[in-house]
Amino acid sequence: MLPELKGLNEECGVVAVWGHEQAADLTYYGLHSLQHRGQEGAGIVSSDGFQLTGVKGEGLVSEVFRKDELAKLVGHRAAIGHVRYATAGGGGLENVQPLLFHSQTGSLALAHNGNLVNADEKKAELEQQGSIFQTSSDTEVVAHLIKRSRTSTLQGKIKEALCQVDGAFAFLFLTEDELHVAQDPYGLRPLSLGKLGDAYVIASETCALDVMGAEFVKDLVPGEITTITAEGLRSERYTKEAPRAMCSMEYVYFSRPDSNIDGINVHTARKQLGKELYKEAPIEADLVTGVPDSSISAAIGYAEASGIPYEMGLLKNRYVGRTFIQPSQSLREEGVKMKLSAVRKVVEGKRVVMVDDSIVRGTTSRRIVRLLKEAGATEVHVRISSPPITHPCFYGIDTSKQEELIAATHSVEEILELIGADSLSYLSVEGLAKGIGRHEEVSKCGQCLACFTGMYPTPVSLPLLTSREERGAACQERTQKLVSI
Repeated sequence: MLPELKGLNEECGVVAVWGHEQAADLTYYGLHSLQHRGQEGAGIVSSDGFQLTGVKGEGLVSEVFRKDELAKLVGHRAAIGHVRYATAGGGGLENVQPLLFHSQTGSLALAHNGNLVNADEKKAELEQQGSIFQTSSDTEVVAHLIKRSRTSTLQGKIKEALCQVDGAFAFLFLTEDELHVAQDPYGLRPLSLGKLGDAYVIASETCALDVMGAEFVKDLVPGEITTITAEGLRSERYTKEAPRAMCSMEYVYFSRPDSNIDGINVHTARKQLGKELYKEAPIEADLVTGVPDSSISAAIGYAEASGIPYEMGLLKNRYVGRTFIQPSQSLREEGVKMKLSAVRKVVEGKRVVMVDDSIVRGTTSRRIVRLLKEAGATEVHVRISSPPITHPCFYGIDTSKQEELIAATHSVEEILELIGADSLSYLSVEGLAKGIGRHEEVSKCGQCLACFTGMYPTPVSLPLLTSREERGAACQERTQKLVSI
């Protein structure tokens, strides 16, 4: 029986504005454009040059920041913002970011996209040294490391702290008169810099820059810390250079189609993934459809390569709330129909190719296949525009247990039977690298492929990888041989 669990969710998105008279308002618009990266909480901290003021809450950006809430954000110098999906530390208002700390030497706000794989270890060390944590977020670990540093400058303290943590991170640090931005050495999470007049704008995705009216300047360099003050902007490395390992799922699933990551447009990359998928897994059919929204681009690519017409066979209901309540088990089983429906007149009597970006736990795929067949599709052929997800992610995606991943415990043939499709094919790792287009050779593609291959770019401790005894000795042996891409 398939587990009744959610699909992929990414941890968060971040926005920063420096030197604009409407910094907080601009940050709000930027966060709104990054809402797809996190829907559980949102926050903004602003600076007027003398004090930091914060507003945060649980829910969507539009729910947290009513007009009166935005008015509380005093000042017009700078602001940082955050949208959150809880993976590390769980939910609760105390874990909503930016985290804001006050001390006799000044205030500090932190916002973080990603996940620190050694946070528990560092937290234990800090508690032994007397630190008291106010949240269960891994982000707070960095705040304590900064506070304990004896380096004289804040930039130096941040450098020292970041060199003690491992994992994926895009950090924003705001004080009354400084903004610091830093990425992990591998660049696992995207972060872009733009300009709006004389103001600087930073965001997890370029779509946020577009919404704020900012001109894209560059993607920030992994392993560097960028500091912005009244004197201007400067950047320098805080650690040695490492092989690039951008999260592949940013291209496959997470990022908006209108965003560009390292100069590669997400929509274009997804279309190419669909074309590569057809090359590897052709099928005779009457129409191609994609699962809204993230799979539409790949489905268009599959249709173009195959010559099979693309049709809107599945329709997403955009007005279903995040917390739709199903009062009984039977209604829970039918709940997918509230969010997604098949267009009967399009699929009835047709052989359908259903393109999706991934299969995590299988439940959703099974229900969508059933939707299409109940609407009259004679055949449903499932094509996945990424390889099988067989390994957990520790970098900010909620797939931290291998036994929850259907491809880790079932063959393709078994998954096919479980989801009830007529055929099932995944894109290969080689096809993924070629489709994204940074480099066709997997070893040089500059992507993190850990969830497909088990090859983690950062050190990952054995306890993280073997959280359940059932994984057995074979899984333990494999994880001990992890190497960088």
